[in-house]
Amino acid sequence: MNIRTLISSLQIQAAIFDLDGTLVDNNAYHLASWRKYLEEKKIDISEENYRRYINGRTNKDAIEYIYQRKMSDEEAMVYALEKEAVYRKMYAPYIKPVNGLIPLLTLLQSSGIKIGMATSGVPVNIEFLFEHIPIKDYFTAIIHSQHITKGKPDAEIYRKAAEELQVAPKYCIAFEDAAVGVSSAKSAGMYTIALLTTQTQEELTAADLIIKDFTELY
Repeated sequence: MNIRTLISSLQIQAAIFDLDGTLVDNNAYHLASWRKYLEEKKIDISEENYRRYINGRTNKDAIEYIYQRKMSDEEAMVYALEKEAVYRKMYAPYIKPVNGLIPLLTLLQSSGIKIGMATSGVPVNIEFLFEHIPIKDYFTAIIHSQHITKGKPDAEIYRKAAEELQVAPKYCIAFEDAAVGVSSAKSAGMYTIALLTTQTQEELTAADLIIKDFTELY
């Protein structure tokens, strides 16, 4: 499906992107960094459980799942930031945008489409992204884990992104890679496009459109 056709037919005014697995194909590095971080704690996590309980969710939700107990925001963030430091060190030599991302952002911006981000990640990882991939100026709204009380699949993060962009959800396209993210965006009332960077087509059937990468949109 051509993105210009979608914009016209759906009267799209805004595009909202998840970060991990959507702007960058990095979930293999997140899984590897979780495993490295947990080695010394003698905790292991399978790829299946990572995809089911961690991918797409907030760091607090992930940490509580790992340690199997509820925590305060402050306690969970201590653990989360330790893990994210491992991730950034591991991923820095390899970071690059998903194929077709920058031409798509340029096309959206030149078409007058507002661009936002809705990520369950932490601010330091957002800055890490922008330090390595020069796309910060495309985004006029960034909603992250510290802006929300409920993580994906709850619709809160996409609703807040739409509010920040001052566009009704029905006029937004959301880009996601995880089933929980697709559920979040769909529940907010957005047309949702899923990328096959992290999960299978069968796992992403709730999306309105499934693509391998952004080059399929133009």
